[in-house]
Amino acid sequence: MTDPLRNLKHEWLGNVRADLLAGLVVALALIPEAIAFSIIAGVDPKIGLYASFSIAVLTSIVGGRPGMISAATAATAVVMVTLVRDHGLQYLLACTVLTGVIQIAAGWLKLARVMRFVSRSVMTGFVNALAILIFLAQLPELIDVPPMTYALVALGLAIIYLVPRFISVIPSPLICIVIITAIVWGFGLDLRTVGDMGELPDTLPIFLLPDVPLTLETLWIILPYSIAVAAVGLLESMMTAQIVDELTDTTGNKNRECIGQGVANTVTGFLGGMAGCAMIGQSIINVKSGGRGRLSGFFAGCGLLFMILVLGDLVSEIPMAALVAIMIMVSVGTFSWSSIKALRTNPRSSSIVMLSTVALVVYTHNLAIGVAFGVLLSALFFAAKIAQLFRVTSTITPDGRTRTYTVEGQIFFASAEPFERAFDFREAPDSVIIDVSKAHIWDISSVAAVDMVILKFRREGTQVDLVGMNEASETIVDKLGVADQPGAMDKLMGH
Repeated sequence: MTDPLRNLKHEWLGNVRADLLAGLVVALALIPEAIAFSIIAGVDPKIGLYASFSIAVLTSIVGGRPGMISAATAATAVVMVTLVRDHGLQYLLACTVLTGVIQIAAGWLKLARVMRFVSRSVMTGFVNALAILIFLAQLPELIDVPPMTYALVALGLAIIYLVPRFISVIPSPLICIVIITAIVWGFGLDLRTVGDMGELPDTLPIFLLPDVPLTLETLWIILPYSIAVAAVGLLESMMTAQIVDELTDTTGNKNRECIGQGVANTVTGFLGGMAGCAMIGQSIINVKSGGRGRLSGFFAGCGLLFMILVLGDLVSEIPMAALVAIMIMVSVGTFSWSSIKALRTNPRSSSIVMLSTVALVVYTHNLAIGVAFGVLLSALFFAAKIAQLFRVTSTITPDGRTRTYTVEGQIFFASAEPFERAFDFREAPDSVIIDVSKAHIWDISSVAAVDMVILKFRREGTQVDLVGMNEASETIVDKLGVADQPGAMDKLMGH
C-alpha cells in the first residue's frame, strides 16, 4: 500500500471507536452553541445548525488538520451582525460564499506561514482569553435559575473529572449528559433545556443560490464583511490547529486547512448556512474525549444533523446544566494555568503582551483585534530589544588622520537614530572607515541613516569608505542609497 493510501486509511480508520464516541459528544455540544451563535448573528437557529453540520463534515474531508472541529462560531457571527441587520439573510449567505473563496485563495497563496509571526505570548493570551469567553458564555445559564441547576452542574463536573478514574471506554462528558438527563426526566424537574434555546429544524438543507442581485453594488456591500470574516476565521483556525498539534503531538497541513475552511464556507453559503471556522472549545472536547482522526469531525457533523432531524424531540430535552458543565470543563482545560505562575519569571515584555491580548479580546469579544494588537506589541518589544544589541566603537591611527568606526548589530528603523549619533562629525579627520562587517543593513531607514552619515562627513571634507557589507546589505544600499547622486542631501532632507 502506498504512503498516501496508508496515511488516508490511518486518518479515517486508525481510531474508529474513540473517534465515533468523541464525535457523538461534540455533536451534542454543538447544538446549543450553534443556536446561540445564530442568535448572536440575528438569524434563525437553523442557519447556525445547518452551517455546523456542513462545515464539520466538509473540513473533516478536505481540511488539513485531522481531529479538529470546525462549525459556526461566535468569532465569525459577531462580524456579520451589522450585515444581517442592514441587508438581511440573503446577503449573509452571499457573504459566506465570498468568504470561502477568499480563504481558498489564502490557502493557495500559502498565507498560513504568517502564523510564524504570532509569538508564544500572543498564543497564550489568545488561549486564556478564549477560556474566559467560554466561561462567560455560560453565565446566562447560571443566573436567575432554580437552585437545582447549580447542583446538577456540580454533579456534571464531578462526573466529568472523577469517572475517567474508573471508566475510560466511554468519554466522561457523554456519561455526564446521559446521567443528568436521566435525573431530570426521572424526577420531572422543570429546568432549562436545549429546546428552550430555539426550534430545531426538521428538514435537510437545500442547495440554493443566495437571492441577491449579481451586481457590483452587491459585491461592495459584502466584500468588507467577507474579508473580515475570512481573516477572523483563518486566524482562529490556524491558532486552533496549532493548539491541537501540541495536544496530540502531531502536525497538520495549515495551508490545506485554509483551503478546507474555504471550501466548507463556500458550500455552506449555498446550503443556507452562515460562515464558520475551527472551534477551540469543541476541538479540545474532541481531543480530550479521544478523537484524533477525520472520522470524529465527520461523525460530529453527521451526528448533529441526525440528532436534530430524527432525535430532535429527545435532544431538545437535554438539560442545559449538563452542557454547561461540559463547557466549564473546556474552559478550565483551555486556560493555561502555568502562565499565571510564569508571570513572575517570564520577561516583563512577554507578560505585558500576554495580559494585553487577554484584556483586549475579553473586552472587545473580538479575537482578531486582540491577537493583532498582541502581534503588534510583540513586534515593538522585539524591535526595541534588537535595537539595544546595536553598538558602534571606533579607533584612530596614531597620526590622527584616519578613524575607523566598527558597527555591530542590526541597523534598521529602531536603531537608525542611535547609529547616526554614534559618529563625531566635528572631529573631521582626513578619512573615515565605516566597517559594517559585523552588522546588517535592513531597510530604507537604515540606508538613509548610512547615507546621512556619509554625506555629513563629506561636508566636513572627510573621505568616507564603507567596507565589509554582506551581499544582502550591499544589494539594498545599491538599490536605495543616494549618497553618490547629485543633490543627495536635499533628497534625504525631503527637499
